[in-house]
Amino acid sequence: MALAVDLMVTTSPLIKTYTLEEFWELPDPPDRSKLELIAGVLYMTPPPEQTHDSSVRRLNRLITADLIAAKDKGSLYVPRAALWTGKRTYLEPDLFYVSAELEARLDPKRRTTADLVVEVISPGSAMYDRTTKKDTYAALGVLELWLVDEQSETVEVLKLAGKRYDEGQTFNGDDVILSAVLPRVTFTAAQVFTD
Repeated sequence: MALAVDLMVTTSPLIKTYTLEEFWELPDPPDRSKLELIAGVLYMTPPPEQTHDSSVRRLNRLITADLIAAKDKGSLYVPRAALWTGKRTYLEPDLFYVSAELEARLDPKRRTTADLVVEVISPGSAMYDRTTKKDTYAALGVLELWLVDEQSETVEVLKLAGKRYDEGQTFNGDDVILSAVLPRVTFTAAQVFTD
């Protein structure tokens, strides 16, 4: 199933835009920065620090354990897996979950949306994650977005309401994270940040 999504990007008309074919031809940045494409505009974020990788590792482990316990047949995708649509948008979330029902409806050659996306916010990517990427995930129909903030040690859960995300709910410390997409989550916000 192909998903047609029109994304409006407000940038200077002098900015070079790329097709996916041109994007894939770009060399890897020498500093390992991450490249993503949104409506043809190239975005580069600095490589994450070890704390970012540790949060992603913990979340992967915690969500996987809850999916197994719930006998959930959905899939949890890790970095380098991508959401892409059309010829001009390609994103690599930190983690994303696709339910078995949604996966059955998607083109098996590419994932154009997800039920849940998790972005771990680093100082170098905070503005991008909270604006451009958030708006893009909403346009792609991602039902729920988790913004994991390493500095404040919070997990913000935003739910899609129409074409935008709601104000969300923020969890910290011993708060158990509440998710509409993953209602059987059993872990606390603190577990995302400490082993």
